[in-house]
Amino acid sequence: MLKQLYVKDFTLIDELNIDFHPGFSVITGETGAGKSIILGALHLLLGQRADSKQIKNGCKKCVVEAHFDLSHYDMEDFFTQNNIDYDADDCILRREVSASGKSRAFINDTPVGLTALRELGEQLVDIHSQHQNLLLQKEDFQLNVVDIVAKDGALLRQCRQAFDRYMDAKHEYAAFQERCEKARENEDFLRFQHAELDRAALQAGEQEELEQRSKLLSHAEGIKGALYQAAASLSDEEAGCLGSVRAAADSLREIEEVYPDVVELAQRLDSAFIELKDIAQDVDNRKDSIDYDPAELDQINERLDTLYSLQHKYHVSTIEELIATRDQMAQQLGNIDGGDEQLALLKEQVDKAFATYKQVADQLTLTRQKAAAVVEGEMKKRLQPLGIPNVRFSISFQEREPSATGVDKVAFLFSANTSSPLQPVSQVASGGEIARVMLSLKAMISGTVKLPTIIFDEIDTGVSGRVAEKMAQIMEEMGDNHRQVISITHLPQIAAMGSTHYKVSKEETEQGTISRMVMLTNDERVREIAQMLSGSNITEAAIDNAKALLRK
Repeated sequence: MLKQLYVKDFTLIDELNIDFHPGFSVITGETGAGKSIILGALHLLLGQRADSKQIKNGCKKCVVEAHFDLSHYDMEDFFTQNNIDYDADDCILRREVSASGKSRAFINDTPVGLTALRELGEQLVDIHSQHQNLLLQKEDFQLNVVDIVAKDGALLRQCRQAFDRYMDAKHEYAAFQERCEKARENEDFLRFQHAELDRAALQAGEQEELEQRSKLLSHAEGIKGALYQAAASLSDEEAGCLGSVRAAADSLREIEEVYPDVVELAQRLDSAFIELKDIAQDVDNRKDSIDYDPAELDQINERLDTLYSLQHKYHVSTIEELIATRDQMAQQLGNIDGGDEQLALLKEQVDKAFATYKQVADQLTLTRQKAAAVVEGEMKKRLQPLGIPNVRFSISFQEREPSATGVDKVAFLFSANTSSPLQPVSQVASGGEIARVMLSLKAMISGTVKLPTIIFDEIDTGVSGRVAEKMAQIMEEMGDNHRQVISITHLPQIAAMGSTHYKVSKEETEQGTISRMVMLTNDERVREIAQMLSGSNITEAAIDNAKALLRK
């Protein structure tokens, strides 16, 4: 419930700070006095797009802030999910717009994005303005009304889940079918390419080994010569270092007894001799293993040419990528060869998913049809006292393409008299009749959809007299049970029914035109309603009439 509204430097409002009360309240004022400005401030607070033009002329920014009492509504989940402090007794929404056009939004002093602000705002306030009557032209609105009355939320969730599974299965089937069709279009060429790669007998790591072997054979003579030279340098009887190391070690051994300092040196030379002798043996073995084989080199280079050619042809750079290409082709051919079987399996899954979906959708349809009968009876009872005694209201059902909300297409059919055929309400109802239909719908569903605050902006268009009085009674009833209903009205019959009465007016000041809003006292209410009855020249009869309306 809206407890307090604070507006500063918003269009024609310099500063407004006003309290609101439970139950049914009314807002009156002459045309152009600024009632739409109050609504504009609320729209901004609830997440509407900001515009720097909304800032009062000469000011740097505007601020709209509202306090709500949520103690009778279960809304804590929203605050938990958005990591916002929860205070059921005082929830504060604030929106600031700067002259640069930038805006900031806060919930309980926590900065939030507009998405979160709108999400909460939709749960707090429903503003019914003239353009909302256009909702009667929208199928989803009409279906939503039936769903609200049907209380089929759990069934709707099942339907959405079943529809998602059905669509997933359908997309998987279509994607596989498309892949199979594309593969079949190139089947001959694909088989040729796969056979070519298969014949190549590709092996991971083969290319690196061949390249290394080719390099070795290409330099075989040089390698062999270098090994011979190394072997001679190590083992040659005259110039080899092995003999010299051995001789040096022997020389040191001869003086060990008289010169002990050389013992360690002799040991080191012995170790060096053993290591050099081992190296000499390895060099000698490698020297004998190197043989230049032109035939083998030609064979290796021919294999490498084949691999390079295949890599170039298939736009890859390694043998591993060639192997992956071959395996992918094998999979595509497997899909072709076993595609019909796989397609049949996927089609079976699609059919099963659709059968499950249709079962839930049919159950949803039955639930909606039962609820539609309730809506039809309820709407007749509500519309007859509103000046349409011969009203007929019916909800038609047609089957539509499967969707997440089922297979139902509903239409609200309306006739104001017995002689006219039932037709879509948006096509045959007058402006006043549509206003009464929308009020009746809102009154019917307000108990199910727990909206703390409902604001009607001139819902009384096209009505007067007893009908207006009855509409006021409906709004007054809606204001019970911890709900708050606020009606912006031009009709004295509705204004008199409010438990709280606010007036919006314009005032000319040195700074320009300023819009103000105040809560009226009992005496001020009498004069305001009398003025609504008789115009600017308030007569005693109008005052008596106003008092009589208020006593009602």
